[in-house]
Amino acid sequence: MASTTLTTSFSLLWRCRALRGHAISKPLPGISSIHILRPSTALLLPRRFMCHSAASSNEEAAAKAAADTADSGAPTIFDKIIAKEIPSTIVYEDEKVLAFRDINPQAPVHVLIIPKIRDGLTQLGKAELRHADILGHLLFAAKLVAEKEGIVDGFRVVINNGAEACQSVYHLHLHVIGGRQLKWPPG
Repeated sequence: MASTTLTTSFSLLWRCRALRGHAISKPLPGISSIHILRPSTALLLPRRFMCHSAASSNEEAAAKAAADTADSGAPTIFDKIIAKEIPSTIVYEDEKVLAFRDINPQAPVHVLIIPKIRDGLTQLGKAELRHADILGHLLFAAKLVAEKEGIVDGFRVVINNGAEACQSVYHLHLHVIGGRQLKWPPG
């Protein structure tokens, strides 16, 4: 397959989580570089020069925008994944939770685990006593995913809570991250 380039606007490039993740961490099949067009100029950037800090500020903006509709009750992207309306790479599933690969992985293993029924559990900070069982089940599922992925001896479980923690989907979810040496402090 011949190598090609991808031309897009700067803002569109950073809004597209899937493309941004590939541009930062791994190549898109058949794409050797990315053209970023700005008004009256075109700049060719090889993948290795894509700026991670721009992605970080975009994650912050996305989190702030998502917070505005956090408790609207509208279906989230995760509800659509549970309903199989949006494809995902499922790693683990039982009657209570679904685990699938993150589209913007931050490590060789990056899996999201979500409860299949949201039940008002949009973020950990809103958990109530009635959520104790599902919270425990999510953590146990994290251990099962780590075993299945071969990272049980070194993984991290992360829950982003609110806009200041860059939570961008208001359906409680755990990130199981591993497969490389993780650093401390994390962020």
